[in-house]
Amino acid sequence: MLRIKNLRCYYGRIMAIKGVSLSVMEGEIISLIGANGAGKSTLLEAACGLLPSWKGEIDFQGNSLKGCDGPAIVRKGISLVPEGRLIFPPMSVTDNLKLGAYTRYRKRQHAEVARDLEMVIDLFPILRERANQPAGTLSGGEQQMLAIGRALMARPRLLALDEPSMGLAPLMVEKILDTLQLLKKEGLTILLVEQNAQAALKIADRGYVLETGKIVLQGNASDLLSDVEVKRAYLGKDYEEFYEGRD
Repeated sequence: MLRIKNLRCYYGRIMAIKGVSLSVMEGEIISLIGANGAGKSTLLEAACGLLPSWKGEIDFQGNSLKGCDGPAIVRKGISLVPEGRLIFPPMSVTDNLKLGAYTRYRKRQHAEVARDLEMVIDLFPILRERANQPAGTLSGGEQQMLAIGRALMARPRLLALDEPSMGLAPLMVEKILDTLQLLKKEGLTILLVEQNAQAALKIADRGYVLETGKIVLQGNASDLLSDVEVKRAYLGKDYEEFYEGRD
């Protein structure tokens, strides 16, 4: 579904992504893990049209994304849940969700958008209770649900998430991960960028380890979880007890 080949991204003269190649097949959850500064967010920004200049190849469903801006990529079927959520605090929860469907309103898909709005608030019932509240009054976990719901309102085929567990308590992290697994069962393909390697690999099919702008390891998620080097560098003890016994 998504194919990235020899991707190189720059900030000025600094190369942040150094020839990365990876693939995401339809129906998979792919985890991209690595430390802060490894280039994970930069890679997502390139794939989602938020990085104005990059070199290499990015193809989605067989079509090049070269030269496509963010709205064009949303229309092609990729939605991003950005790091830090980036909701609109003064606006209501409902209006934030509707903003996720802005490209569809332009196509006069009002009835379909209304149905999808019901789907999202069924997925996250707390958003129904908070529908008329300013989004800035929500808790961190509720804001993350809102950010995911907003991305789903574009009706994507590929959902990209940038650090969705950041700043959340373990129980809320579990709820978010459970939701991603449910979305996968419903046919959505997911590219998950996470510093929390333990959490990400627990739900993924495959994973890539990014280090200083390069892929240094890749494979089945279960293999990466048991890899000595991954354990040493990326799998801390924080979630070990919490995730023990999870399937």
